Amino acid sequence: MEIIFVTIPVTLLFIAIAAAIFFWASKGGQYDDLDSPAHRILFDDDITPATKQEPRKTENQEPQSTPSDKQP
Repeated sequence: MEIIFVTIPVTLLFIAIAAAIFFWASKGGQYDDLDSPAHRILFDDDITPATKQEPRKTENQEPQSTPSDKQP
């Protein structure tokens, strides 16, 4: 019977901690959108192989010519 005097306060403490964690998560936006992640996986784009990217051009840099751009 004396164990009830220990388990009831411990249980109430666990419930209070669980409620605090739930309200903290819901305030932080954890449960705002539950449907989009489930639908996003269905419409995910296929992964394409990486293509060679051209170097970025700055304002002062002139475009580089390639052999096909040269005229005889």
